[in-house]
Parts: sequence; structure tokens; C-alpha cells
Amino acid sequence: MISSMPAAVGVPLINFRAHELRTGSVDGARAEFEKMIAELAGATTPNVRRIEANPGDWGVDAFAGDLGGAIAVWQCKYFMPVTTTSHSQQIRESFAQALKAAQANGHTITEWVLCIPSCMDGPAAKWWDGWKKRTEQGHGVVLRLWDETELMRRLHSPEGDPVRRAYFEPRGTSVELVDKVSNVRSGLFIGRAGELRALDAAFSEAGHAVVHTVHGLGGVGKSALAAHWAAGRPEAVRWWITADSTSAVDAGLAALARALHPRLTSQPAEEQTETVMRWLATHDQWLLVLDNVEDPAHIRPLLDRIPGGLVLITSRRATGWHHDATSSRLGTLSPTDAVELFARVLTHHGPRETGGANALCEELGYLALAVEQAAAYCAETGITPRDYLGMLAEHPATVFAAGPEGSESDRTVALIWRLTLDRLTDTPLAGDIQRILAWYSPDRIPRDLLDALAEPPERATAIGRLIAYSMVVDNHDGTLSVHRLVQALARTADPRDPHRRTAAINQARGQATTLLANAFPTELDQPRNWPRFRALLPHSDTLTSLHTPDHDTVHTARILNCAAVFRQAQGLPAAIVPTFERVLDIRERVLGSDHPHTLISRNNLAYAYQEAGQPGRAIPLYERTLREFERVLGDEHPDTMMTSNNLAGAHQKAGDIRRAIQLFERTLQDRERVLGKRAPDTLVSRNNLAAAYQEAGDVNRAIPVLERSLEECERVLGDDHPTTLTFSNNLAAAYQEAGDADHSILLYERTLEICERVLGKDHPTTIISREDLAAAYRAAGDLDRAITLHKRTLHGQEQELGQDHPNTLASRSNLALLYAAAGDLNRATRLYEVLLKDCERVLRSGDPVTAQVRANLERVRSM
Repeated sequence: MISSMPAAVGVPLINFRAHELRTGSVDGARAEFEKMIAELAGATTPNVRRIEANPGDWGVDAFAGDLGGAIAVWQCKYFMPVTTTSHSQQIRESFAQALKAAQANGHTITEWVLCIPSCMDGPAAKWWDGWKKRTEQGHGVVLRLWDETELMRRLHSPEGDPVRRAYFEPRGTSVELVDKVSNVRSGLFIGRAGELRALDAAFSEAGHAVVHTVHGLGGVGKSALAAHWAAGRPEAVRWWITADSTSAVDAGLAALARALHPRLTSQPAEEQTETVMRWLATHDQWLLVLDNVEDPAHIRPLLDRIPGGLVLITSRRATGWHHDATSSRLGTLSPTDAVELFARVLTHHGPRETGGANALCEELGYLALAVEQAAAYCAETGITPRDYLGMLAEHPATVFAAGPEGSESDRTVALIWRLTLDRLTDTPLAGDIQRILAWYSPDRIPRDLLDALAEPPERATAIGRLIAYSMVVDNHDGTLSVHRLVQALARTADPRDPHRRTAAINQARGQATTLLANAFPTELDQPRNWPRFRALLPHSDTLTSLHTPDHDTVHTARILNCAAVFRQAQGLPAAIVPTFERVLDIRERVLGSDHPHTLISRNNLAYAYQEAGQPGRAIPLYERTLREFERVLGDEHPDTMMTSNNLAGAHQKAGDIRRAIQLFERTLQDRERVLGKRAPDTLVSRNNLAAAYQEAGDVNRAIPVLERSLEECERVLGDDHPTTLTFSNNLAAAYQEAGDADHSILLYERTLEICERVLGKDHPTTIISREDLAAAYRAAGDLDRAITLHKRTLHGQEQELGQDHPNTLASRSNLALLYAAAGDLNRATRLYEVLLKDCERVLRSGDPVTAQVRANLERVRSM
């Protein structure tokens, strides 16, 4: 019978594919494996006989015992590289055939051993355990499994050692390594400490083949990283192969064969390649670097035949490696390393002017090849980094294609990426998408911007191919990223490059503009749409900054308008007035001065003037726009009434409260008559009128109007709508002014809680609500709670708006005022002193805020 053997711990791995490598076929490997099993079984069990396969055999490969009595049998299945549930039927059939033949010939099978040169995966192992238990109970036969792990234990036992040495130790070969062989050369190398450690970790396992791929954008520095890492490795054989085609791989292997044994030089190239493949299969102290692999299929025949050793692959291909290797993506250099690389190349022959290197490396996106190319060009031509930066802005096509004398002609960023795109010409949409993405911000481009370009399968295939060749990065969150230099190249026309024709670039710019314009939501006042606006803002800024006036279209105008209106409503810092001026200019030029969209733009510009504290510019523009709306659309059109309402607000801001009330009242009457008393615009008019009453000193008249407005707004829009929250805050302010502190604080607290929950802690409406509640606490003598709220507001504004934003400056002033009221004069003085310097630096001369801060500082000092 078969005795169990103790498990060996830490035994070296055995590659059972040696059978196939040695015999050259699966059939040959199967026959040799059966023979090896018979010998291994015989080493531990007497009278083991092998049954040669023929049509009359009875389904087993070896047996022990006497025919006609009790026997143990071994059944071999050459399942490689793993045994799965798909093999279960073969196992069941073999067992059934053995039982049937045994019964027919008067034998009794007491033990049945399944021998496989691989491990079972999880589901297969679970199946085996269940089937083994049922079969043993049903037939009274002991079932055993000699899988890869069990076989290795037996082959490393004293009894199995002769079998192991006969089948799996390196045997005579025509190539014997005499000395170390390497053609790896490492040149200038900067940084990448983390990446080098990652490679060490990836190749830390021993005893079997380790294959790892470093992928990334062309020019990012994959080859340099591989060469530097490989040059420091201890393997006796380290060999670099340019592997961009099958023939190149074969040529590199043949060169290794000749380096290992010069006498092979006279042999045919095919024989050289085959000889070194056999050598690699029987040795393990070697490292191959397969550089610039274009297609995993080019190297798969090699990988299939090597059971040991180390293989490092570099490739622009980011996908397709799951069958062959682990992989990691190589990114750009760190800013510090990029500048150091630039300086090292520039000053190689002596000191040079390096001023501007930081800005130039940033413009080049810290891409290793581009940085090295720029530095070498500056060193050769004598220009400074700032000169190169200027040339890049003025003559990008020439600079992208230029390399220094003596450099490799195919190692410029322009040509590297052109060759990559050449491989995508069978997917034209991929090139279109690459050019479209060039007009957006490089990071976090929403993937759904491209939805309208094609049907989902075609679109997914095109994007997938760009990702596969590292021209685009999938962030796995619905967004894509593109290196900024790839973008710059893709939108720079060059008649020598078929992927950068002027017509194609112009078409892509137009498509990018249209796609982005259509992506903006139409409902600005809905909080659910705000994340979408925020996601699109960087791309609207980039695209519109790249447009010249002759490129601007109605879609450009919509993008600019949506971004500006959102920023205005959110209190985000931006040059709102110039943006609205540009939108108006586009629409006047393209649509005409009387088009409704043009009139809307004129209204928006007037409002921007108003918010910028320039009512003198806002009022005349409002009045002109109102007259044109009345003439073009009529005095009952919603846009006409909107402009009338805004004009009233401008008069209010200019201090003409009487005129403001007259206009607010007229607009409210018109909206109630035309739109209805509960229409959202009507509710806004009623709220604005109440605020004007309050500003005129008639708070008792304002409160009933505000209460009605709030009640209607809650009914129509809900208690958490932004408009409702604004009305609620305004009513709380009216209660406070009327001396009803309890109602005021209660309503302020409720409003603030909803604002923070719905709008966020740093939304402008939330900040206003918090500041108003703090003021109510201060008026009620609760200074501690007031200070706590002001500090929260100030922290949020500093994070969101910056230290120098006017709203932040105002909050800093309010906090200092509270400290003074609380008696903490030292802290108030310090805050006012710093604030005054910032106001004098940031605000224009004679600004009233600066004057007020100066006066408050003097007052605190005198206390």
C-alpha cells in the first residue's frame, strides 16, 4: 500500500513544464510525466509496473500489486498550468473506467491516486474534496491526490531524490556559462527611489519565473528606470533586448546565445535562439529586460518556455498583461527631480544660467524625455530656460520636434507619440478623442463628456485603446487624465504629422466646445447640480483660455456664462466682469444685439457691475437692457420683469431706496398678474420688496411681507431650497431689527442647521447665516458663542476663498471686533494690526474697508 510522507518545509520549487520544454510537445510531456510518476511511485512502493498507453489498456498509468487481487493504481493527468473544475469530468471518467476494467478482469482497486503536475484552484479543490468523500463511501476505495505540492515533497524526499535529479536538474547543454554576461548600460539617472524599491519588491520572490511590466506614457522614463535597476542587480546574466517585434526578440536572444558561447556564432540564427531558450529553461540566475514591448504576443512564446529567472518588461501598453505579468504604472518625475535632471544635463560641460528651469519643467509636465530634450537643446544652442519657454509658447510645433545635434532622431516627444498614434489608425475615433481631450484641463475629465461622439461600444473601444497605449489614464472614478504635454502637442498643428492636421485640430476644438457646453446643467439653483458644475469648471477655464476671439462661438458663450453665473452664485473668486463682457461680445457678434440671449448677457453684465460695487455702470446698462427687452419681448415677458427687478436692486445698492421700492412694487404687481402669486420669481420679488422696506426703516411693514414670502416659499419649493433659506435668514434679520431677539435667534439657528446640511458649511448662504446668527448672539450678550461661530466662518473662508479675499478680510475684522467686545484687547489689537497691513496691500487706496479697520485699530488701542 501507499504510505503517507511527512511534508517537507521550504523545499525548492520544481517546474513540471520541463517535460514539455524537453520533449517539445504536450503529448511528449504527458508520456514523460507518466513515466516519471511510475518511477516515483516505484521508489516508495514495491512492484510498481507502468502500463504503456495503447487501445487495450484499462485506464491507469501504473499499478502495484498482483493482477487478479488487490491493487493500487496511479492515474496521471497532465493538466497545466492549473487544474480547474472543467477537468472534473475527465477525472470521473478515468476513475469509472478503472473500476469497470478492474471488475471485468477480477481485480480489486483499494487505492486510486490522481497525479497532476499543477495545483487545483479554489473551486476545483472544493469539488475534489466533495467527490472524494462521496466516492470513498460509495466504492470503498481510498482516493489520494498527488498534486504539484505533494509531488515536490516526494521528489525532495530521500527516496524520490534520484527521480528528481534525473528529470528536473539541469542536464548537459551545449551552452555553459563561464563568466558574467551583461549588455545593460545605465546612463544619467535622477530620483525614482520609490519606484526602484517597488521593483525590488516585485522581484523578491525566488524559485520560479518572476515577470513584471513597467508601463507608462512614451518618454516618461521607463527604459531609464529599467536600465538603472538592472545595472545594479547581482544576476550572473543580465541581458537587454529591444522587444518591439517578434523578430527583434529573436535577434536579442540570438545575441545572448553568442555572448554566452562565442562558438555559436557560426550557427544559424534559429539554432542560436533555440539553444539559448533551452539554456534559460534550465538555469535561473539570469535577468532579461524586454524593452519597449508593443504587443504581449511578441514575447509570449519566450515567457511560455522559461520556468525560472527574472523578466522585466517596459511598454507603453498599460493593459493586456494579466496573463503574463504583474504590472505597475510609471508616472512623471517629481518637480524636484525634474529640475535636477534639467540642471545636470544643462551644466554637463560647465556652469550655465538655470534661471527659469522650474517654470520650464512645470510647463513640460515633468516628463523625463521632454526635460532632457529641452536641457540638451539649451546646452547646445546657448539659450536660457526662459528663452526655451518663450520659444515653446511661440513656436510649439518646431520645439516639440527639435532635438540637439547627435541625439537619437526618433527620441523627440513629437515622434514618439506620433508612432504611438500610428498604431491606432485602425480606430479613427481614438485620434479624434485624443484631440478633443487636448482642449480640457489635463486632470479628471468627466468621461461622459464624450458620450455624444459614438455608440457606447465604439466609444469604449476607442477610449480603451488610448488607455492601453498610456496616452490617456483611466482614474477609475468616471474621469480620465491626459499629460499636459500630450495635450499641447495634440492641439498644435504640424503638416508633417498626419495626426495633427489643421482641419482635424479645428474640428476637435469645435467638438470639445460643443460637448462641454451641452454638459452644463440648466438648473443652477438645484444643489444636486452643483457637483457637476464644480467638476466642469477647470475644463471650462482651460478651454476658454485657449480660444482666441475668432474661435469663440455661441457654445463658448454658454460655457463662459454658465461658469460665471455659478461662481457668482457660490461666491467663488473669479474675474466675473471680464467674463460677462466676453460673453456679451460673442453674442452681439454672432447673434446680434437684439437676440434674447444677447439681452440676457447684457443683464448679467449689469448684475456683475452691481455686485462689484459699480452701480454707476450697472444702472445705465440695466435701463438700456430693460428698454430692449420691452421692445423685443414685451413688458410681460419673464426676462423683462427679471431685468426690472435687477434694476430696482441696483438703485437700492446705489442708495436710492425710494426709486428701488417703486420698481420692486411695480415688478411684484406684474409678476403676480402674469406669473401668479406663488411663482418662484414672484416670491423673489416679494422678498426683495420686504428687504427694501426694511432698509428704508419700515421693519414693521417688512415683517408681514417676509412671513408671507417664507410661508409660500416653503409650500412651493420646500424648506431646504436655497431660496427658502435666504428668505428665512432675511426674516430672522427683520425680527432682530424689530427687537424680537428670541424669535430671531431661534429662526437663525434653524436656518443655519439646514444650510450646513443642504448647502455645505462653506457655501455663501451658509456663511451669511452663520455670521447673522453670530451677530444676534453678540447683540444678546452671548459673546463666547458669537466668537466660536465667527472662527468657524473665518476658517472656511480662508480655505475656500483665500486669506486676501474681501469676504475673508471682513470676517477677520468681525472677529477682532468680537474680541474687543469681550475685553480681549491684546488679541483684538494683534488681529487688527495684521489685518490693516493685508487691507493696505490687497485693497485699493482709500478703500472704506481699510479706513474702517484703521479706525477700529485706533479705537482698540485707546481703550
